[in-house]
Amino acid sequence: MEIKDCVAIVTGGASGLGAATVRQLSGKGARVAIFDVKADKGESLAEEIGNNVIFVNVDVTSENSVSSGIEKTINTFGGINIDINCAGIGVAEKIHGRKGPMSLNHFNKVIQINLLGMVNVIRLSVEQMIKNKPGDDGERGVIVNTASVAAFDGQIGQAAYSASKGGIVSMTLPIARECAAYGIRVMAIAPGIFDTPMLASLPEKIRDALGAMVPFPQRLGKPSEYARLVQHIIENRMLNGEVIRLDGAIRMQPK
Repeated sequence: MEIKDCVAIVTGGASGLGAATVRQLSGKGARVAIFDVKADKGESLAEEIGNNVIFVNVDVTSENSVSSGIEKTINTFGGINIDINCAGIGVAEKIHGRKGPMSLNHFNKVIQINLLGMVNVIRLSVEQMIKNKPGDDGERGVIVNTASVAAFDGQIGQAAYSASKGGIVSMTLPIARECAAYGIRVMAIAPGIFDTPMLASLPEKIRDALGAMVPFPQRLGKPSEYARLVQHIIENRMLNGEVIRLDGAIRMQPK
């Protein structure tokens, strides 16, 4: 799909991987709607980039919130061609820790946002993409979801996070197979350790140690590297129904 003049929504687009993707796609001529609950950061990013980017305060776990966000995007830009899902949280907690059994509320919150929230956005985006006029090869839309290497080699304390990201990996192929009938491609990216706000609060020594765990290059991933892969997926029509590890060949240790 040609990115120029397409309309994209980016969940979790106010910071981290999402913000880098907003910059990348808008820089290639796309019109982008930032879906996020971080109003201050989202509005600031939209203002920084300019007229082809809007911020919409969206809670991905709410059907009404996502529906309203999609409606605003369509009213502003005329449709939706691309859905990039970066919204997510991480809660580290052992099945049985010092305070006893894991909190089901914590586990449920991670699943609700990372997995069910993503499904919520996908299903409502597909509903709109089906209406698009087919382009080359009958293509109507592209969806890129954010998984994680934790889906494959999660660490101790990552049960909830790994379960949510594993769900994203597992649903990629069946959703891609279904959406093929509509000319909509579905892909997922599984990033390794990236320099995102989730790691920003850690001391520099720990961040350097994390980067040194990566076989090559021995550093944290850059959000711009994620964004460039998103661009390539959008532009390469043969990429469909697959999960790409973007991790410098890292395989996470148990802890």
